[in-house]
Amino acid sequence: MKINKMLVGLLTSVALGGGVAHAAELAMVSGDTGTGLEFLRGQLDRFEEETGHTVTIVPMPSSTSDQFGQYRLWLAAGNSDIDVYQTDVIWAPQLADQFLDLSEAAADVVDDHFPSIIESQTVDGKLVALPAFTDAPALYYRTDLLEKYGKEVPQTWAELEETAMEIMEGEREEGNQDMWGFVFQGNSYEGLTCNALEWVASHGGGQIVEADGTISINNPQAIEAVEQAAGWVGTIAPEGVLGYMEEESRGVWQLGNAVFMRNWPYAYALGNSDGSAIAGDFDVAPLPAGSGEEGRSAATLGGWNVAVSKYSPDPEAAIELAMFLSSADVQKERAINQSNLPTIESLYDDAEIAEAQPIIPNWKEIFQNAVPRPSAPTQSNYNEVSSMFWGAVHETLSGNGTAAENLELLELDLADIKGDSW
Repeated sequence: MKINKMLVGLLTSVALGGGVAHAAELAMVSGDTGTGLEFLRGQLDRFEEETGHTVTIVPMPSSTSDQFGQYRLWLAAGNSDIDVYQTDVIWAPQLADQFLDLSEAAADVVDDHFPSIIESQTVDGKLVALPAFTDAPALYYRTDLLEKYGKEVPQTWAELEETAMEIMEGEREEGNQDMWGFVFQGNSYEGLTCNALEWVASHGGGQIVEADGTISINNPQAIEAVEQAAGWVGTIAPEGVLGYMEEESRGVWQLGNAVFMRNWPYAYALGNSDGSAIAGDFDVAPLPAGSGEEGRSAATLGGWNVAVSKYSPDPEAAIELAMFLSSADVQKERAINQSNLPTIESLYDDAEIAEAQPIIPNWKEIFQNAVPRPSAPTQSNYNEVSSMFWGAVHETLSGNGTAAENLELLELDLADIKGDSW
């Protein structure tokens, strides 16, 4: 016979007050980039020691698109084997009905987090996930190579193209035939939506679907942005970039074979780790701006959260785990060890974080340039919208049609999905 929620709550209160009265066996799903799973396991070991609960990690593919598909299958089936889900910032509107409301549990700490992030995880007044860390990508650049060739950090995509080509050709002439100018995430998955949204928004081409639900992607600035990116493939970027996700990009970069890389904060600590060919020889800056009057730097808002399944047989213990993983102590440890950006604003002024990861306080500028993906206006249709967008962009990058042709078709497809309203 299952313990009802009220009794579980009482038992958990006793446990927190002194001595574990009910030791739960929890399962948590999580994807991985870099050393993410290894770090998470260390955090969970501490949670187990403090609470008496046990937590099993169910590893997921690194592709966020694959993760989301699996989550949706499990939740639709009412799977009670998984208690806690690690969720992308964009998934809240789509999975809200399957997660518990954490508003009451987090009432005393919710104001510590950036309001925009709490807002992104709130659906119809229900806080469906607690922030674990936030994300905004940056332009990684080789400080040693820019100094060697007398170049400044590029402020525009056009400057990046020019600098990347010059340094790439120079290094190849000196013997490194594996050197490329720029690596990014060009595979057909959510990561390409993030990259391409940055290209489009940086040119003043909008956010695919605007906040009011208007489909905006078929415009001259967006076309120019995607066409420009298509010109990178096979010139400053390898043909293989069409299959790159985050780790493939980082692999090329960390071996010392790229001048520039677009990636998330996690790659910073790894780039400076023991054995890295580029340790101490790189830095980060805001992503380049597009051309034209509306040109600006744009970085896709990312981040990961922890949500509790409404099918969990141990909801109070699962909420305890979610609270732990979003706490200031754990976020601080994550920032120091993983270079992940905290969602708790006060941690950006923490001296120990600044000493261990001096870049994190400076990431505020990058974070301020963040643009959200259109998950809020498109709601449950977001996954299909994103898939169609990255598909159209990937076709263009692959040379299958022009940006103008593919974005026009995309606009028609999105209109079919939208119908009278999203």
